[in-house]
Amino acid sequence: MDIKVSDLVEAKRQINSTLHKLRETVKSFEAKENPDNYKSQITLAKRRIKAFEISVFLIKREINDRSEKS
Repeated sequence: MDIKVSDLVEAKRQINSTLHKLRETVKSFEAKENPDNYKSQITLAKRRIKAFEISVFLIKREINDRSEKS
């Protein structure tokens, strides 16, 4: 699959936007009166955050690798 650097940059931007929203969601759930009632939602959001952080790391590495080869 041929992926352009511009596509990688845009994907990273979109993922960072989603990460921001997920982090805010976790804060919101944890600030509720009974956060234990939202334990599964918090866990899911935190797992998604970790997955997206890994994605951003790999995208950055790919962008850097391509920059070094140019």
